[in-house]
Amino acid sequence: MPLEHHPLSREFPQQLDALRRLLQRDGHFARLAEEYEALDKRVYEIEAGRAAVDDLLLQGLKLQRVALKDEIAELLQQAR
Repeated sequence: MPLEHHPLSREFPQQLDALRRLLQRDGHFARLAEEYEALDKRVYEIEAGRAAVDDLLLQGLKLQRVALKDEIAELLQQAR
């Protein structure tokens, strides 16, 4: 299975306008998005073998990423 980044633009392709608007106008949303992107990058680096961590830590990072994605999805839904 090839490794992939999961940028918000790929995760929410139908909501790109709302994503861009919130990134520009909502500081809280922008911080969540920044944190999500940093977690995604870290998970990718670990899965690519560029950083060594145990499986439990990797799973925890993935769960954090999912929780952030859920929170972002909620905010995007409210912005419609």
